[in-house]
Amino acid sequence: MAEGNPWEEQLIADVRANGGRPSDGPLKGHPIGIMWTTGAKSGEQRRSIVTASKDGTDYVIAGTNGGSDVKAPAWVANIKANPKVTFEAEGTTSEATAEEVTGPERDRLWASHVAQLPWFGKYEEQITSRTIPVVRVRRSA
Repeated sequence: MAEGNPWEEQLIADVRANGGRPSDGPLKGHPIGIMWTTGAKSGEQRRSIVTASKDGTDYVIAGTNGGSDVKAPAWVANIKANPKVTFEAEGTTSEATAEEVTGPERDRLWASHVAQLPWFGKYEEQITSRTIPVVRVRRSA
């Protein structure tokens, strides 16, 4: 699986050394997941570092793309094309299925995501021309 830039590599090492939460830097304490998807166009493995909340045993991630008002992150298109992913969180890596959630369930998961990770609330004010995708990641049994 492809390596990223040195900052990403250091962040991932810190996350892995600290049970899924970085101990330093701008993401200190955030619950971080690492997701590998299959590129929708390229078919190649793509790695994304995501902030994840929990819904029971599932993980929830939001496609804020750093606050972009016009474009969802590429991993959203990747999971639509191929929902089978590899997901690492809380010290465990496993195969999973990632699915964009819509309607009332999307709204419920978004509200829960913001309740668990309050800084995500600012994205609703910042992103006005698109609905923020909300994705449920369910690990395989």
